[in-house]
Amino acid sequence: MNISRKQVIKYGIVVVILLFLLVYPAQIYKIALNLFGVILPLVLGAVLAYALNILCVRIEKHFFPNTKIKWIQKTRRLWVILLSLLIVVLVMAGVFRLVLPQFISALTNFFKSIPSIFTDLADFAEKLNKNSVISDQLESVNVDWTSVQTKVMKFLTSGVGGVFGSSIKLVTGFAKGLFNFILAFTFAIYILASKEKLAAQIKKAGRAFIKPAHLKKTDYVLSVTNKMFSSFIVGQVTEAIILGTLCSLGMVLFKFPYALPVGAFVGVTSLIPILGAWMGGAVGFLLIAVESPIDAIMFIVFILVLQQLESNLIYPKVVGTSIGLPGIWVLGAITIGGGLGGIVGMLLGVPVAATIYQLVKNEADRRLSKTNL
Repeated sequence: MNISRKQVIKYGIVVVILLFLLVYPAQIYKIALNLFGVILPLVLGAVLAYALNILCVRIEKHFFPNTKIKWIQKTRRLWVILLSLLIVVLVMAGVFRLVLPQFISALTNFFKSIPSIFTDLADFAEKLNKNSVISDQLESVNVDWTSVQTKVMKFLTSGVGGVFGSSIKLVTGFAKGLFNFILAFTFAIYILASKEKLAAQIKKAGRAFIKPAHLKKTDYVLSVTNKMFSSFIVGQVTEAIILGTLCSLGMVLFKFPYALPVGAFVGVTSLIPILGAWMGGAVGFLLIAVESPIDAIMFIVFILVLQQLESNLIYPKVVGTSIGLPGIWVLGAITIGGGLGGIVGMLLGVPVAATIYQLVKNEADRRLSKTNL
C-alpha cells in the first residue's frame, strides 16, 4: 500500500501530539486549564445565548411576524431580545421578592432570640455553680491561664491576618466574576442579535474545510443534539413549574407557613435536576424553623415525600417525554452524570444521553430498514 507524503505528515503530527501528551501531561493540563479560564466567559455567553434563544424563538413567532412597517422589521430582533430578558428578570425578581423578605424576617427573629438563649445559658451556669460537687471538681482542675492567653492572642492575630487576606481574595474574586459575567452577557447578546449571520459564516467555513460526506454527518449530529438539548430545557422548566406548584399546594394543605415563597423558590432551584429541590427545601426549613421547629421537621418529611415523587415519577415522565428518552434511561443518566461531574454532570447527563439514544435509535432503524428490503 502506497502512503502519500501528505498522509505521512498527518500521521507524524498525530504521533508528535501523542508523545507530548505522554511526556508532559501536567504541563499540558495546566496550559489547557489556563486556556479554559480565558475562554470561559465566551463559553458561558454561548450557553446563555442558547438558553435565551429558546424563549426568543417562541416570542419571535408572535411578535409582528408579518409586519410591513420598516422600523419594526429593523428593530424586531432587538425588541424580542429585550422582551426575553425582561421575562427572565421579572420571574427571578418575583421569586426573590417573595423569598428574601421572609428570609430576612426569619433571620431577624432568630437574632432577636439570641439574648434569651444567653440568659438561659447563664441561668444554667449559675445552677451548676451552686452544685457543690461540680464546683469542687472545677476548682480541682489546674488550668495554665497564661498559656491559654498566649494561644488565644496568637489565634486572634493570625485570624485577623487571615480575615484580611480572605477579604482581599473575596473582593478580587467578586470583581473578576462581575467582569466575566458582563463579558459573557455581552457576548450572548451579540450572538442573539446576529445568529443568522454567524450560522451562515460557520456553514461557509464548513463547506470550505470539511468534506461533503463528513459535513452532512456533522450537520445531522448537531441537528439531533440541538433538538435534544432545547427539548430538555423546555422539559426542565415545565417540571420546575409543576414541582413548585405542588410544593405550594402541599404546604397550604398541611398548613405550613410561607407556602407561596417556599414553593416558588423550590420551583426555581429544581431547575438543577434532583439536587435543586433539596436546596429549596433547606431554605424552607430555615424559614419555618424560626416560627415552629415541629412544623419544620414535618416540612422535611413533606419534602422527602415530594422529592421521591419528583425523582421517580414527575421528572422521568415530564423531561423524558419532552426529549423522547425512557424514564429508566433518564434516571441512569442523572446517576452517571452526577457521579462523573457533580451538578454540571446532572445538568448535561440527560440531554447527552438523549442525544446518544436518538442517534443510536435512528441508526438502528436505518440498518434494519435496509435489512428488510
